[in-house]
Amino acid sequence: MSHGQKPHFQLLKDAWIKRHQKAHKNLWSKHKASLQWMKDNSKQLIVGSATGLLMLAHPANATTITQGFFPTSNPSEERVAHTREELVHQLSLLLPDTVHPLSADEQKQIGHVLTTFFHVPATTTLDGKRLNRNYGIIGAEQHLMRYPGDTMQTHFGNEEDGVFWSSGMAPGRGAWGYFANSRTEMTDEDILREKYYIAVQTFLSPGWPENTKELYAFFKYRKMLIVNPENGKAVVVVIGDAGPAQQTGKHLGGSPEVMAHLERQDGGARGPVLYYFIDDPEDTIPLGPIVFD
Repeated sequence: MSHGQKPHFQLLKDAWIKRHQKAHKNLWSKHKASLQWMKDNSKQLIVGSATGLLMLAHPANATTITQGFFPTSNPSEERVAHTREELVHQLSLLLPDTVHPLSADEQKQIGHVLTTFFHVPATTTLDGKRLNRNYGIIGAEQHLMRYPGDTMQTHFGNEEDGVFWSSGMAPGRGAWGYFANSRTEMTDEDILREKYYIAVQTFLSPGWPENTKELYAFFKYRKMLIVNPENGKAVVVVIGDAGPAQQTGKHLGGSPEVMAHLERQDGGARGPVLYYFIDDPEDTIPLGPIVFD
C-alpha cells in the first residue's frame, strides 16, 4: 500500500456508505408517503409491535381470528386469545396516572389494544358521535324494571335464589323507559340488556343541547365494551340508563351483574374503567362477560 492511500477496509467502508446513502435516497424517493406515515405514527407502531409479539407468544385460535368469539359452556361468556395479565400490563403503559379524560392519542392507542385483545371493533367515536369521556370512575346501580310491574321477586324468585337480591331495584324506569311492554312480551334480549347495562352521562356528550333527540335515539341500548384496567375483566354491555349526576364524583354506573364481574361490587369498591363503543351493526357480538383462557 503506497503512502497516502486508504486501507482496503476503509475503501470498502466508504463504498458501503455511498451504496447505503443511494439506497436510502431511492427508497424515500419511491415510498416517501408511506415512510412519512410510519415516522409520524412511530409511537403507535411501537405499541402495535409489542402487541404483535404478545400474539406470537400466544397465537390465537383460528376460530377466534375469523369469528372474533367462540362459544363456551356458558353462552353469555366468551373467550379471547390473550391473558388478562398481558392486557393489564399493556393498559398500564398507556393510561394516565390520574383518572381524567383521555387525549386523542391515548384513546386511539388504547382502542387498538382493546380491539386486539378482545377481537371486537372498539372505538370512542361512532357515526361521528361520542361520549364526554371513555375513562372514568364507575359506581354501583340498582336493577331496573324490565316491564310494568316488574319486581325483585319476578327478577329472581325466592330471595335465596337471588344472588344479586340485595342490590334492590330502582324506583323509576331507566332513561329509555321499560325494556319490554309486558312480561309476556319480554325477550331474551330484553333480559340481557337489563342484566348487562351501564348508565353513562349522555347529557354531557358533545352536541347534546343542540341535538338532544338524535343523540337520545343513538345512545339507546348502544353496545359498549367496559374494562376494568386493574384486573383486565371485561363485559359487553348496553347503555341502559343515563347518569350519574356530576356532583357524585362518578362518571358512569354499572348494573349489579356488571359490577360483580368487574369486581366493583358496590359504591365502596368503585374505581376506574374504560368504556368504548363496539361497532356491531349486524348485532353479532353477544352481551355478557368476556373471559380469558
